[in-house]
Amino acid sequence: MEKRVRTVLGLSAAHCINDIYSPVLPAILPLLIIQEGYSYFLAGILVTVYNLSSSFTQPVIGWLYDKKNIRVPIPISVLFCAFFMSFIGLMHSYEMMLLFAVGGALGHAFFHPSALGLVSRIADGPDRGRLTSLFVVDGNLGFAIGPVLAGILVAFGGTDALVFLIIPALAIAVVLKKLLPPVSELEKSYAKTDDNSGKKKIPAGPISMLVAASAFRSWVIFSSVAFIPTFLTTRGFDLITANLLTSLMLIAGVAGQIIGATMSDKYGRKEYIMFGMITAIPPFFLFLATEGIISIIAMFAFGYFLWSTFSVTVAMSHELAPGGTGTVSGLMLGFAVGAGGAGVAVTGYIADLTSAQTAFTFLIVPIIIALILFALLPYPWKLLKKDKLTESTVN
Repeated sequence: MEKRVRTVLGLSAAHCINDIYSPVLPAILPLLIIQEGYSYFLAGILVTVYNLSSSFTQPVIGWLYDKKNIRVPIPISVLFCAFFMSFIGLMHSYEMMLLFAVGGALGHAFFHPSALGLVSRIADGPDRGRLTSLFVVDGNLGFAIGPVLAGILVAFGGTDALVFLIIPALAIAVVLKKLLPPVSELEKSYAKTDDNSGKKKIPAGPISMLVAASAFRSWVIFSSVAFIPTFLTTRGFDLITANLLTSLMLIAGVAGQIIGATMSDKYGRKEYIMFGMITAIPPFFLFLATEGIISIIAMFAFGYFLWSTFSVTVAMSHELAPGGTGTVSGLMLGFAVGAGGAGVAVTGYIADLTSAQTAFTFLIVPIIIALILFALLPYPWKLLKKDKLTESTVN
């Protein structure tokens, strides 16, 4: 196997385990809402605190990686996140759950900028989209597996059983130590040939628009992950089945990201983003308007198309800012995701005032806003204009 692909796969495996812990809170929200009596708003605040804590720190950590070469070792960051999210189930006060959510978020934040910054160096070339997608989708795969693992554990052992989630992190820490050479050696092996790349300024306008569009998309993604399990229980599904269906929707999105990123290498990043966002809208409404098997299939299709644009935008951000991959990684996987996660509380508040059905229907608003921002993004069309990314585009 090609060395750089093997290296990306090793980092991707770590990403998978790291992101298992992100959906732990959404997976146990039905218990908190139904059994503990939390309102949708208070339950949503837990998710929002987790995402905001991660989002505000990741860009800073990315900047330290780019400018000062400072990082937390990848195995340590995974273990840090795993500890807090595995033991959060032992916390039986709302305040302690909030505190552990912050701790888990910091571990999550330590991982992404340095790991993805390294992947960006390795993936520099015509197949950037495909290699970037390998890393990104493994995180999404972990995100998809997380609700199933958490759902099974709490179904049979209550929230206390979440402590067993520490096991995957311990395993991957051992594997990484044996599989990968020190990160300093990897970075030296894949150092950029352009000595001026680190001196290039990050184009504030295009990156700001890309991050904003991604944040509105994340609002829809995180609201779906947070409340679809509860929404499905109101349609007669048990908790395990509801979390399993949510995970299958996320797995459909994982498949979409690999296909979408590969297609974007050939047909253009912007072209595929517009295609994926527009195509996600019809199944979104079909999911809300129907029940039974048709509704579930529509839910999977919605997840496939909307999620398929995610790794494409990450690759796009690295092309727009080749000298600041750690910083833009922190912005894309940190700030944009966390800012979008803040929308979970808004969606929960709307559900409290009206209904879950109305709150989900409202999500068409951030979808449309994201679509408009992606369309206006100053990034070249590949098929329509046949041009390439130039210095004038990224500066």
